Amino acid sequence: MKLGPFRLSVLALALLIPASLVAIVLFLMVYSLPVFKFSGLHFFTDINWNFGDTEDDPVMTRGMLVPGGASYGILVFIAGTILSSAIAIIIAVPLSIGAAIFLAEAVPPKIRPALSMLVELVAVVPSIVFGLWGIWVLIPFIGHYLSPTGNGYGLLAASVVLALMITPIIATTLLDALMQVPKENRESAFALGATHFEVVSKAMMPMVRATLIGGIVLALGRALGETMAVAMVSGGGVNILPTSIFSPISSIASFIVNNLDSSQGDSTNMSVYAIAAVALVLFLITLAVNAAAKLLSSGALHVRKRQH
Repeated sequence: MKLGPFRLSVLALALLIPASLVAIVLFLMVYSLPVFKFSGLHFFTDINWNFGDTEDDPVMTRGMLVPGGASYGILVFIAGTILSSAIAIIIAVPLSIGAAIFLAEAVPPKIRPALSMLVELVAVVPSIVFGLWGIWVLIPFIGHYLSPTGNGYGLLAASVVLALMITPIIATTLLDALMQVPKENRESAFALGATHFEVVSKAMMPMVRATLIGGIVLALGRALGETMAVAMVSGGGVNILPTSIFSPISSIASFIVNNLDSSQGDSTNMSVYAIAAVALVLFLITLAVNAAAKLLSSGALHVRKRQH
């Protein structure tokens, strides 16, 4: 088949996004390779991170020129990322399900679009606004009423902020699915004597389970990659694993944004390579999570088509 100018232009545009993705991965891999050679598997299993003495002369360690005392271990940041995102999901899922069912079943149709729009608007609030709310409202509350140390910065604050940010994602995804459930299913359940609760829990929710899971995974991807809001409320804990929900933490993304400037002063560039390696890990995690969400959402769509 002969490709004319229009088809070639469309093909080039279609290949631009995957080409950009490949370019980003290659860039991060090339920059990360020296760190992986230097640290090996300890990069993933150690809890100690130290850029070393970047102002002194570099030393030869393990066959590579690095700042004296440098060590790179990201287990603490992986733990902070996973724990904060997991707790955020635990908080957000019940809130999202309740909000979606309320909008779909209890709100009059005339005002449902307005309330749904309000929920959707929460999803577009800049993350720094959530971070400021966390600093001015949430952290004083946690420090005064909940934390035994009086310090509100930490895992709990980061998780609550993340939960507020991802709740609209799950809620709107589930609401759209609930609104697509055939009316015949609801009416049949009511005709058999089911209560409203039984109709929702046994006739409607099983039909949207896959969509709900897809929305949760999509929200998890957002939580894993969130940067500014987490950096503002997490406490910036390094080199120590969290022992309670009040412990200060650093997620992978917040660590990158907090240490990007300081890495520029390394004459060996090993600190820059280390930041790139951290970014590569974050990229692969979020890519895998979002790919899983896409697959689950596609599966849910096929299920709905077969049901119709």
